[in-house]
Amino acid sequence: MMESSRLPSKPEKRSEVKPEKKINAKQGRTHGLSQPLTGEESYKNDHLTHAAFVSIAILTFITFVGNFTQLQLSAALPTIVSDFGISVTTGQWLTSIFQLVMGVMVPLTAYLTRRFSTRQIVIASMAVFTLGSVFAWLGSSFVLVLIGRLLEAVGTGVMWPVLQITVFSIYPLSRRGMAMGTVGMAMSVAPAIGPTLGGVQTDLNGWRSIFLTLTVIGVISLFLAIFGLRNFGTRDASAKADFFSVGLSVFGFGGLMFGFTNIESYPFTHPMVWLAILIGLVGIVWFVLRQIHGARRQAADPSKQPPLLNLSVLKNKSFTVGTVTAALSFFAFSSIMVIMPLYIQDCRGYSATISGLVMLPGAFGQCIAQFFGGKALDRLGARPVALIGSITLLFGTIMMSLISMTSWIWWVSIWQFVRQIGMGFVLMPITTWSLNCLEPEEVSAGSAVTNTVRQIAGAIGAPVLVILMETFTALRWAAIGGAKSMYAAANVFGIQWALRVSATICFIMVVMVFFGVRGNGAGSTRDTVQRALGRMHAHTAA
Repeated sequence: MMESSRLPSKPEKRSEVKPEKKINAKQGRTHGLSQPLTGEESYKNDHLTHAAFVSIAILTFITFVGNFTQLQLSAALPTIVSDFGISVTTGQWLTSIFQLVMGVMVPLTAYLTRRFSTRQIVIASMAVFTLGSVFAWLGSSFVLVLIGRLLEAVGTGVMWPVLQITVFSIYPLSRRGMAMGTVGMAMSVAPAIGPTLGGVQTDLNGWRSIFLTLTVIGVISLFLAIFGLRNFGTRDASAKADFFSVGLSVFGFGGLMFGFTNIESYPFTHPMVWLAILIGLVGIVWFVLRQIHGARRQAADPSKQPPLLNLSVLKNKSFTVGTVTAALSFFAFSSIMVIMPLYIQDCRGYSATISGLVMLPGAFGQCIAQFFGGKALDRLGARPVALIGSITLLFGTIMMSLISMTSWIWWVSIWQFVRQIGMGFVLMPITTWSLNCLEPEEVSAGSAVTNTVRQIAGAIGAPVLVILMETFTALRWAAIGGAKSMYAAANVFGIQWALRVSATICFIMVVMVFFGVRGNGAGSTRDTVQRALGRMHAHTAA
């Protein structure tokens, strides 16, 4: 009887255990993706582990998509303007909305990376990006397409800072230059091929095919993030955002960039320009004062909520020098990318295709330079690399300013290639060095600050240089009699002087690098070895 009473209980025990094991296995897989990778799990034997490599590749691809999307519509704008029967100024908002929204999103990066995990940020971002692409693809009115572009910008606005923070959390100090140079290559290629592919798609299948492609890419990115991305770093679930500061950043950064963007379409006396700039400046001043007060309050009481944008990192002189230098390079870069197509198409009469081909080699030059610039940073330190880069950028800009109505058109391509070689040796190494100079817990705030400053510099660079170009053009045209046939020559004169102003900015960069990029913490292997030897000597003496 005892034997028979035991028999029925055996299958019951097995039936209870099996489902439990299945549930635990499933939970284990989910927990495995959500569990943050430690330093040892991310980087072993001087190489990325498989899990870390896959995650960095996914983040780089998604960030590439954001940069690619930002400029992809430039070639399709005339068709969109014609289809919706709107003005060119209105149509340009499809491209300028990216800079405006990203300028607002960047200050949120420090809070988002504190409050949410890497997976949560990326998955939410790609969901919003995909939704925006669907809106723009199927939108029956210009307003719906514009809303779609806005959502795309929201979805990609924080991806570059998140990628920066992830690279800094994974790589040791002596390898960050190489890592940032490698991911920077992808970022350099995106603006080069975006307009070209956008134009081809528009010619073959219409402009809506661009958004159909972006919808598919968004879905792919979403699945990659869900099934392949790992978390990095720690998060504070109790972190809160100062949403009043968010509002100030909207009016401040958004208003300033809105006003400067409209300078190309309205006179400065128009409210769309001066009033927007005034609101922007008031918002920025108020925002900055509020962040400074918030930082002081938290320093006195660590339990207080941190500021939205921790400007206390600017107390670090090296970080400030690197941030200002990077901002100046963005200012010069964005202005040339607008001015030179005007010279090629309006002054010389070449097609948009030729204009794209002339400017294309420069982007690949910057891509290559950023990779080797990162490697050189690890070996030599920031100062020699950035100094070579800034001098190269200065020389290329001076030579480009020698253009005339009869210059060989590929002269522009040659010196744009040289300029962007210089950019590659300045931008990524100087950014990496400046963030290396911060404490590990300050990198997130530093990344948000440097990206905000660069975004603003890039947004105002083109309008400011275009205004200077138009001013010099008008003065020259009046001096030579104002004949319509002479306007192209006057325009070349204006472009020459705009390039000379850009060269002056590059010279200021050279001076800043020469005198400002000094001391330890430059991210070089030499400094790392010296610190390691110092610790060994201290340990031996003890």
